[in-house]
Amino acid sequence: MRSRTIPGSSGRLRPMRLLGDPVLTDTCQDATVFDGELARLVEDMFATMYAAEGVGLAANQIGVPLRVFVYDCPDDEDVRHLGHLVNPRLVEVDGPVVRGPEGCLSLPGIEAGTPRHDRAVVTGFTVTGEPRTVTGTGYFARCLQHECDHLDGQLYVDRLTGLRRRRVLRTAARSPWAGQSGPAEEAAAR
Repeated sequence: MRSRTIPGSSGRLRPMRLLGDPVLTDTCQDATVFDGELARLVEDMFATMYAAEGVGLAANQIGVPLRVFVYDCPDDEDVRHLGHLVNPRLVEVDGPVVRGPEGCLSLPGIEAGTPRHDRAVVTGFTVTGEPRTVTGTGYFARCLQHECDHLDGQLYVDRLTGLRRRRVLRTAARSPWAGQSGPAEEAAAR
């Protein structure tokens, strides 16, 4: 029997910010207070991520400009990685660069082959302020890099070039959600 609660089980769903929302392009600020409010944010993030059927979620994706992300993501060996990081910093990437399918909860339903390193190391803290280092390989390394990018004001589409980038932005501008959380047309023009 479990002695801990399921992450997100006491959280509330928060609206997802979509491509074109300025909060997604601003660099997030470090969390400075490790309290109940931060713990509630992490719970809300888990609840929102699970409801959206994602494997990771950054705080700015729900409109909170803090350096926090949550994840529940398998690696390439199907080992589940579950957790959160406060004030994360991507400190190491190595291994081959692999172009693999990548999507984002802020661009629902759109994927593109995105280059990422096959291994990533991220340092940060838990909601109680304990230091934590997370190492990921394969798909989980992709997730860690993706969430760190969010906190630096980048989306996976910013890593795309040429035709791949134009296709994603054109698809986003024509999507049913375009304009719901900011002008996707403006993002497509960039």
